[in-house]
Amino acid sequence: MLDTIKKYRIFIGTFVIFSIITITLFYNVLKPSKTLPIYNPSAVNPELVDSTVQYIAREHKIADFSFINQNGKVITQKDYEGKIYVADFFFTTCQSICPIMTTNMVDVQKAILNNPKVMLLSHTVTPEIDSVPVLKKYALEKGVIDSKWNLVTGDKKDIYSLARKSYLAVKLGKPNELYDMVHTENFVLVDAHRRVRGFYDGTKKEEINRLIDDINWLCENDKK
Repeated sequence: MLDTIKKYRIFIGTFVIFSIITITLFYNVLKPSKTLPIYNPSAVNPELVDSTVQYIAREHKIADFSFINQNGKVITQKDYEGKIYVADFFFTTCQSICPIMTTNMVDVQKAILNNPKVMLLSHTVTPEIDSVPVLKKYALEKGVIDSKWNLVTGDKKDIYSLARKSYLAVKLGKPNELYDMVHTENFVLVDAHRRVRGFYDGTKKEEINRLIDDINWLCENDKK
C-alpha cells in the first residue's frame, strides 16, 4: 500500500513538472516577440510633420545636418554614424516642460553611459538666444557629459527643417513668423540607419523606462 502511494506521488510530481515545462515552452513559442516600428511621415500626427513630406510612406531617414555644440564644435550626421541616438528639442530659458525633460534625459544618459553604441542629441529651438556659451553653461549645470550628449545650436531654418521634416516631432508655431516652432515633449529614438523607431513623452518616467528598454532592444536586434 505504501509503495502504491509513493508511486502515485512520484507520478503526480512528474506530471506537474512536465505540465509546467510544456506550458512554459508553449508560452515562449506563442507569445508575440518584441518589435519596434519604423516610422514614416505618413504615419505620424500631421501637426508634427511638414506638409511637404506628409505623403512619404517608406524609406524615411534623418537628413544630413550641421550644427554647433556646447563646446563650439561642428556636429554633423557623421558624429552619429552607426549610432543609436535619442533626439529632442528644447530651449534653455524654458520654465515649463524643459527642466523635466532635461532631468529625464540625464537619466537616459546614465543608462547609456557605458554603451558606446548610443548617444544623445538636443536641439535648441531658440538659437538666437542659445549661443555656444549659453549652451555650455546649461550643460555644466545639468550634468551633460560631452562624449555622450551634444546640445546644438545653428541656423533656425535648418533646425526647423530637421525638426519637422526629419524627426517629425515639433509643432508649427505662429503662421506669421517664418520658421517658428513650438517644441514638444517628444524624445525621438533613431536607429543606426537613421530611421525613426519611437516617440516618447520626455516628461513621464514610465515613458523614459520604455525608451531605455527600447534602446537596449535596438542594441541587441538592430542588424539591418
